[in-house]
Amino acid sequence: MAIRPIIIAPDPRLKKRAAPVDAVDGEIRRLMDDMLETMYAAPGIGLAAPQVGVLKRVIVVDASRKDAPPEPLFLANPELLWAGDEDSVYEEGCLSLPDQFADVARPEACRVRYLDKDNETQEIEAEGILATCIQHEMDHLEGLLFVDHISALKRSIILRRLTKQKKADKSDVWVPKLRTANAEIAEEEESARAL
Repeated sequence: MAIRPIIIAPDPRLKKRAAPVDAVDGEIRRLMDDMLETMYAAPGIGLAAPQVGVLKRVIVVDASRKDAPPEPLFLANPELLWAGDEDSVYEEGCLSLPDQFADVARPEACRVRYLDKDNETQEIEAEGILATCIQHEMDHLEGLLFVDHISALKRSIILRRLTKQKKADKSDVWVPKLRTANAEIAEEEESARAL
């Protein structure tokens, strides 16, 4: 597994529609593993292949709580079968829009068909944050970002901030650093000393 660079918006690569995969083979499984490691290192709860520069219909999500064991999902060619009538609003962020957040309304529940890591067709019914995360990542496969669901004014402000940041950093991507338990403990100790 490897951590891959994440593309930062605004970037035309994030606005392209991803192509379906023919099958979940060794190459796609390696992509899924790399994406999961990248997502955890960032840290995030979802990542779509276009965010790491691969225009394939592949997403990974793990919306488990921090105090619970990981529950990663690997979805290739996800297809929305049903979305609930009731919406829920979550403050969404995105690894391709670092440090930017906005309230987005999405269906509270959904059912999705997909190919799993073993190339088997599966269906999942999700609700709450998991449903939001899956829908957010599926948007990436269509070339949509969470800012496409908010007002033009808010979207413009966020994208201008990111453009300025990219110019200052002189980079179109960022590479998450793998965080170990020791690094997290050291950070917590440093924070405690600062108090």
